[in-house]
Amino acid sequence: MAVIYFHIPFCKRLCGYCDFRRSVKVQYMPQVVEQMHRELEAQHGFLTDRTIRTIYFGGGTPSLLNPSEIERFIAHCRQLFDCSAVEEITVEVNPDDITEQYVEALSRSSVNRVSMGVQSFDDAALRFMGRRHTAEQAVRAIERLRSGGIENISIDIIFGISGFGGSSLERTLQQAVAMDVEHISAYHLTIEPTTRFGRLLEKGELSQTPEQQSEEEFAAVHQALTAVGYEHYEVSNFARKGFRSRHNSSYWTGAQYLGIGPGAHSYTEGVRRWCEQDVAQYIHAVEYGEEHLSVEDTLNEYVMVSLRRVEGIDLQHIAQRWGEGHRVRIERCAEPFVAKGLLVKCGERLAIPAAHFILSDMIIEALFI
Repeated sequence: MAVIYFHIPFCKRLCGYCDFRRSVKVQYMPQVVEQMHRELEAQHGFLTDRTIRTIYFGGGTPSLLNPSEIERFIAHCRQLFDCSAVEEITVEVNPDDITEQYVEALSRSSVNRVSMGVQSFDDAALRFMGRRHTAEQAVRAIERLRSGGIENISIDIIFGISGFGGSSLERTLQQAVAMDVEHISAYHLTIEPTTRFGRLLEKGELSQTPEQQSEEEFAAVHQALTAVGYEHYEVSNFARKGFRSRHNSSYWTGAQYLGIGPGAHSYTEGVRRWCEQDVAQYIHAVEYGEEHLSVEDTLNEYVMVSLRRVEGIDLQHIAQRWGEGHRVRIERCAEPFVAKGLLVKCGERLAIPAAHFILSDMIIEALFI
């Protein structure tokens, strides 16, 4: 089964840390939406798997779109693909967009999962990041969604924010737990050069969180959420039983995906494609970059996405698809990590214990070709 992603690249304000393709030129939104429909029509043949499992609206800020426009995209997908088995339709939202009127309209749509960019329940941290909502607005938005019948809610939080660890992070975790949502994504702040935070870092006006503090904050997030029953099933993701993100899980298990919109990526049968145009260019003509993955690329990607998940890598699958030599090499490279308890070998699987996910990049790199 395949998945479809719609990238809505508009924001009312740019957050200091965000490096996703996005624009504050919301006046272009109607034109971009129409071009996205044309792109969907023209590119639906990119997928060889015609059965769709999930549809996801990300951004940017998809909640700037009226839910009726979201429903129009869903209806268009149903015209072009077999959507009879769709399990999950997600829309990302910002807390301050979640009015009673918005929730009422959303409840009439086919959306059955909402992912909210909360980031923190500390107002000072929210101001620091340039978010346009308060902690109280986030709480009220979650309550409105719940009252409106949304039974699958995910929230994003960010840790590793310089100056906002300790009690600030503790308050955020306590409030996140109190909201009793089905899914929580917890991301370590990454500072990219092209962002406002990146420019502040370069000028010495902002500092990176020290590595030891990052590890301590990761451990605090892991402990707080797993202690109340969330499964830490992927490096940055925690879920109540039965509420893993089906859309993201499809990416991590190698499913085909079609991305529509400026900033969206697609993948099918060893071909990765992307559209990195700004909105003004995109309106006039859609252009793509494309990469054909080598055997080594596909193996490295399998190792990377698999070791970020609690299931880990299947050594037998590696031997069958890429050859026994690669299985032997990976087992040999894994031995030092197994000895330290950073990798666990159980039958044909190698996995990183969730408590050590913070070290996943180092371990993954060591197992790459």
